Amino acid sequence: MSEWWTYRPSDFLLFSPRVYERLIESHNAGVWPWQLAALAAGLVLIGLVRRGGPQSGRAALALAGAGLAMSGWGFLWSRYAGINWAAAYAAPAFLTAGAGFAAVAALLNAPLRPTVRPAGALAAVLLALAVIAYPLAAPSLGKPWSAAEIAGVMPDPSALAALGVAALVRRPFLAAALAAVPALWSLYAAMTLFTLGAPEAWLIAAGLALFVAAVTARAVQPYR
Repeated sequence: MSEWWTYRPSDFLLFSPRVYERLIESHNAGVWPWQLAALAAGLVLIGLVRRGGPQSGRAALALAGAGLAMSGWGFLWSRYAGINWAAAYAAPAFLTAGAGFAAVAALLNAPLRPTVRPAGALAAVLLALAVIAYPLAAPSLGKPWSAAEIAGVMPDPSALAALGVAALVRRPFLAAALAAVPALWSLYAAMTLFTLGAPEAWLIAAGLALFVAAVTARAVQPYR
């Protein structure tokens, strides 16, 4: 029997890169044409955050929460859990996080900070990465469009989009609470993709770096 320190991260994965890619393609085929609506919702999300104001902030939180809930149920629970036991635990966490975003949207009058300050600008860039750049990763890497991952359909870009919105929540403790699940999932997803040798891991790492930079800028230059 091998000693525990001789194991590599890849030894704990029960699937190959090709199996994961085909799972994404199968899911995309099964939910088509929902991707078009999800992409439109993502672009609306960016517009709401850039616009600012109480109503826009609440709508942005609701959209981010809906993206977490739908990707958590539609992909993590219904498909990914079949090959990755961690997804079975992540799915209810995504649903809970989605409900948290919706609750903050319903309870706070002006939930989000403006995007004109450094922290807000970094959060806006993170949203653009999640909504626009992430779906383009697959075709840019020579994969078919059927392997594209869109926020609201797939969990990785949905989590990054949620982090972008969470970074703008005015109350720090609420921002931290809302960011917990998408941040933890992003860390796990990045490690999984790095182990699979998937370049998309760098996109998630960049998104996490943007989130940390936004939180740091917020601490240095607070705004209520």
